[in-house]
Parts: sequence; C-alpha cells; structure tokens
Amino acid sequence: MSRVLVLNCGSSSVKYRLYDGDEVRDKGTVERIGEPGGGPADHETAVRQILGTLDLSGLSAVGHRVVHGGKRFGEPVLIDDEVLDAIHDLVPLAPLHNPPNLAGIEVAREALPGVPQVAVFDTAFHRTLPEAAATYAIERDTAERYGVRRYGFHGTSHAYVSRRTADLLDRPYDELNTITLHLGNGASACAVAGGRSVATSMGMSPLEGLVMGTRSGDLDPTVIFHLRREGGLSVDDIDNLLNHRSGLLGLAGVNDMREVLARRAAGDPAAALAFDVYCRRLTGYVGAYYALLGRVDAVTFTAGVGEHAAPVRAAALAGLDRLGIAVDPARNEGQGDRVISPEGAEVTVCVIATDEEREIARAARRVAAEQG
Repeated sequence: MSRVLVLNCGSSSVKYRLYDGDEVRDKGTVERIGEPGGGPADHETAVRQILGTLDLSGLSAVGHRVVHGGKRFGEPVLIDDEVLDAIHDLVPLAPLHNPPNLAGIEVAREALPGVPQVAVFDTAFHRTLPEAAATYAIERDTAERYGVRRYGFHGTSHAYVSRRTADLLDRPYDELNTITLHLGNGASACAVAGGRSVATSMGMSPLEGLVMGTRSGDLDPTVIFHLRREGGLSVDDIDNLLNHRSGLLGLAGVNDMREVLARRAAGDPAAALAFDVYCRRLTGYVGAYYALLGRVDAVTFTAGVGEHAAPVRAAALAGLDRLGIAVDPARNEGQGDRVISPEGAEVTVCVIATDEEREIARAARRVAAEQG
C-alpha cells in the first residue's frame, strides 16, 4: 500500500500524519515552536524530532503544505531546487507561513533523499479564479510590479470539502455549485462551480474577508491611513493590530468562538456584538456568492467553528429562506458529517469535517506516481 507522510508546518506548530493508503498509521502535532518555555526551538528541530519517531520504511512520498504559491504554482508539484528557490522568492507574500513551510521541506529532503517531496499550495485551488475576481482596482502597472492580486487561501480545505459535499449528496462533482465556509481561527468563504473556485474571500493575504479569531477581515483602507496619521501607529503596529488584536479578540476580548458563545449566553454585550458582526459578515458573503454562482446546490460549513458552533450556522443563514436556504434546528444540533437543511430544501446545507492532510496526501501520491 502507498505510504505517504504529510507535514503541515504552521507559524508555531507542525502537524503530521503518516498514511498507509487511506489509513492513518500515525499522527500528531508539535506546538509552541520557538516560544519561551515551550516546544522545540525552531521548525527544523521539530521536524527532525518527528522524523526520528516514525517508521518511514517503504515511504512513497512526503506531502508538504505550502501556504503561498503566487501566480506560478497552480498545481501540486514535485520539489526540486528550482521549486525551492521559487518558494523562497514568495516569502514576501507570506512572511509568517512560507518560511516554516520551507524549513519542513529542507529537513525532509535532507533526511529522506530518495523519497519524492511534493509541495501542495493553499493558493493553488484558487488559480481558477476569473481575472475579474482576482484583480484589484488599482493602477495596473503597480499591481503587476508588486504582485498585488487576490490569491486566496485554505485551498486544500475548500477542495476537500467541496468534493466531500458531492460525495455526501451523491452528485457529480463537476456539476455541483457549492458555497464552502471554512470557519476556524482563520476563516474564508469560497464559491465552487463544478469543482472550480470562482470566488473566495481571502485576498492577497489571509487578512481579507470574514471576521476571524484575531483578524479583522474586510476593512476600509482609510482606517490604516487614519491610524498612521492621527494615531501615530507604525506600519508594523497596524499590521499587528489587524492580524493579531482584531476580529473576535478585538471585539469580545477572546478569540475562541466557544468562549464568545458562553459570554453571549451570560449576557455580555461585547460578546453579543462580536457574534452579530461575525454572522452578519457570513450572511453577506453567502448572498453575494449565491448571486455570482446563479444556482447554488449546497452550502457547507467546515473547520472548528463551522463544524461545532450550531448557533453560528443558524444565525449565518437566518433570513435566507427566499433563496431556498434554511437550517433545520434538530439536524443542526447533531454530530458528524451530515445534512442540516430541512427535508426537500432547494439548497442543501451540510456540515463536513475538513481533512487538509488527507487532501495533501492524495495530491502527493498522485504527483509521485506521475513521476514514475
């Protein structure tokens, strides 16, 4: 059976899974990398520790999550020196994420020199965006010079979940129009038409779009200029504010939706407002993507909040009955991959657990096989 190791290096963690075919043989997460009194000193050390604990005999490929593939990478690719250099060149577009991804690749290539290494890009699924969706309305020459465009993220999750939605509904993937909502600490929406991403909420970076755990999402750019001119905040201060001190954390004081819901239930007005802002933004994106797709077969929730926060699902889709979208309260409170819309609803609403590592393993296995 085809054995594949998946390494998912985040900004301060490394998730790993070892597959024998479709079966997970080993898995784990190393956290708090580089933090004082925490885990390993750096990602290189963490990956070496992981490789040292696993039985990697008969390994056919290693799949690496890479956050940003820019305009160059629209498919998973076999990693060679040229690909590695290109990922290095894209660091300015993902300074918090591509360096850890590179660290995992370099350690794995050194430790497993005879095993194909495959890069699977978060941005790749969104390379099918129409130019009208990917283009920002700023001076064209400036945008081209500095790579300013919508790239989109969470691509492996949106790809996996939209495909699983087709399986759950027993419908051909290439005929299904789906709105997928990846709601975790980071959050994004995607309109998928026949297996192709045609709109997504994250943009040049993962900051744009939905309200997130610590990120603001959509924002009038004038706020940045105002904070710089009137507040005297530096560019780095504003970057930190919008990425790490905004979203649910900025509004409610906590970035965990479970805590927001608990405080809201206890009557905390800040938590109630945070919940309303979060869900209102979701409703707006669902409505906008419905208009873009023209016909929607399914709306699917996934990731930590999407899979486990029933009140968010109900509030985000409330009032959309005229579009054929509704949530059945009893089904909404259930568990596992399931349909939560009423029987016979025009648009099927689903909850599906995402599995980015399985999607990466699938891609890595395919690329390695194509290389012979």
